[in-house]
Amino acid sequence: MSIELFLVAENWKHLLAGIFFQYIHGLAAHGIHYMHRPGPTLQDTGFFFLPELGQERSYISEMLFTFIFMCFVLWTFHPFVLQSKRIYTVLIWCRVLTYLGVCQILRIVTFYSTQLPGPNYHCREGSKLAKLPPPESAVELLVINFSRGVNYGCGDLIFSSHMIFTIVFVRTYCRYGTKRCIKYFAWLLAVFQSLLILASRKHYTVDVVVAWYTVNLVIFFLDKKLLELPDRPGLTSLPLLPQTNKDSRNKDEHQNLLGVFSVEFAD
Repeated sequence: MSIELFLVAENWKHLLAGIFFQYIHGLAAHGIHYMHRPGPTLQDTGFFFLPELGQERSYISEMLFTFIFMCFVLWTFHPFVLQSKRIYTVLIWCRVLTYLGVCQILRIVTFYSTQLPGPNYHCREGSKLAKLPPPESAVELLVINFSRGVNYGCGDLIFSSHMIFTIVFVRTYCRYGTKRCIKYFAWLLAVFQSLLILASRKHYTVDVVVAWYTVNLVIFFLDKKLLELPDRPGLTSLPLLPQTNKDSRNKDEHQNLLGVFSVEFAD
């Protein structure tokens, strides 16, 4: 626990920036809803092959996403409950927030570039939720109802935010998790999540397809830049953010920090 608190003190700016960017991403998704113009649903290959779940069963995809999300959160915090201490919770979340932030920047640029008519039920012509009236004040624009945005947002299509989170979580567990069967199961859930999103008509197929290759490429290239995370029982390096001439630690300070960790392990 003391090591995790030390890592929080070392990385609080990174953690805070990552959490704050989730608000920025939500703000961007909220803003695009004001620009959304409902229209005929575009021709879509996935819609052609997948039967429509219907509005009364569209919650199924959200249930699966919530299950994936909660399982990942519980796994990252399991060192505080179980004796297994292979990962550092703080460092895992630093890396996850970095993945999410970069992917969400690309997503914001993409859905603001071209606005497509939403395929979801509440985004179609005739729905009162398809368009938002102009904001009457800055407070209305800046205060976000995240639950409403997730369930009733329109316009933030390319590419799927649900798939960003899902792929990031699955890739992270596959790299730092230990159970091979769970890794296979996680990828299977990611595929099912993709299909359910399409069957629920929450996204077009292009939104899901672009998410699959964009998120994987982002993680691939970031992993080339970020330092490797250590196994918890033995520390071989300090894996914080990409090292630069400005913020990298010198060798002596690095060794001193490793010595602090060594004392904790001895205790």
